[in-house]
Amino acid sequence: MKHAPILILDEPTSALDAHMEGLLVNTLERLMKGCTTFIIAHRLSTIRKADRILVLDHGTLAEQGQHAELIANDGLYARLYRQQLNFAQHQPLLRTAK
Repeated sequence: MKHAPILILDEPTSALDAHMEGLLVNTLERLMKGCTTFIIAHRLSTIRKADRILVLDHGTLAEQGQHAELIANDGLYARLYRQQLNFAQHQPLLRTAK
């Protein structure tokens, strides 16, 4: 990938499992150094380390801040993050039950 001053990633991990997501995120962290990056993501683990997270709710800015700050505020981001974390923790159980 050519180094660019601005990088826009739209759902870069949406089709990846947790292991591949981790590998991609580590690679992207190196590529993003020194450039402005916009990551559009529903999978919140992808953006956990972002300098600033913008949370949209029906097209309106609902919250903004860093991951720890948004979790502490216990708003929409925190609720969505907990839902995704709970779902991810139960995934192995769902696969085993099939």
